[in-house]
Amino acid sequence: MDDRVLLIEKRDKVAVLILNRPKNLNALNTTLKNAIIQSMNELRKDDSVWAVVITGTGRGFCSGEDLSGNAHPHNNEIPSREHRLDTLGWVGRVATAIYRTLDKPIIAAVNGVAAGAGMSISLACDLRIGCENSRFKTVFLERNLSTDTGMSYFLPRIVGYSRACDLIYTSRFVEAAEAYRIGLLDRLVTADRLLDEAVSLGQEIATWPPVAMQSVRRVLQQSMEASFEEQLRNETLGLILSHRSPQDAKESQDSFFEKRRPKFTGQ
Repeated sequence: MDDRVLLIEKRDKVAVLILNRPKNLNALNTTLKNAIIQSMNELRKDDSVWAVVITGTGRGFCSGEDLSGNAHPHNNEIPSREHRLDTLGWVGRVATAIYRTLDKPIIAAVNGVAAGAGMSISLACDLRIGCENSRFKTVFLERNLSTDTGMSYFLPRIVGYSRACDLIYTSRFVEAAEAYRIGLLDRLVTADRLLDEAVSLGQEIATWPPVAMQSVRRVLQQSMEASFEEQLRNETLGLILSHRSPQDAKESQDSFFEKRRPKFTGQ
């Protein structure tokens, strides 16, 4: 059994990240948190990767923060000045790594329970594919906590304000069928097809020019907060950036007139 907490596989232009703490339903300990952040930085720089899938080993996608054992060691050390001035904490850094640092499309293949910060991680992804085993639970109020890892930002924008209130205030389980109905899941497939379908979607996305795709992703994120006029300016800038791959721009025209599928290179 592989003892690494995060596995990375490459399938053509798609990187598959597998949270690998199955005995803990892939709960987030310090090692896994750091591995997620590091992998997002590395994948951003990897020009051979055009899309990313994140999933879990075993029965869980991610059950949230690991509260077992020595997950929260206490000592008498005085925290550094940098630590005391940190306004994001690990929860903010993980959400930022997925949503901002990684500038490529990312798909969550929700193979099982996604709870607390684990649910937040799935929400930080661009798309979510689930199966009959997918279950969501906000959890935070049960732990006498407010939401973190970006849940308060992502969830209302995905399902709407009142539904977000419902899920957070009640901390109830949301099973796969309801999750698909209310928009927590974008696609619902059988469990035996989940990862293949997620990778297939990533490969479909990876057929498009990568610079234009990254520009589109940035513009869509900006639209979450911008006014109409601001977003028009964001779109104009996005058009400029997407044309900074001259070979792909030429290929898009040539393939159109030659009536064939384009072959983009990112150049």
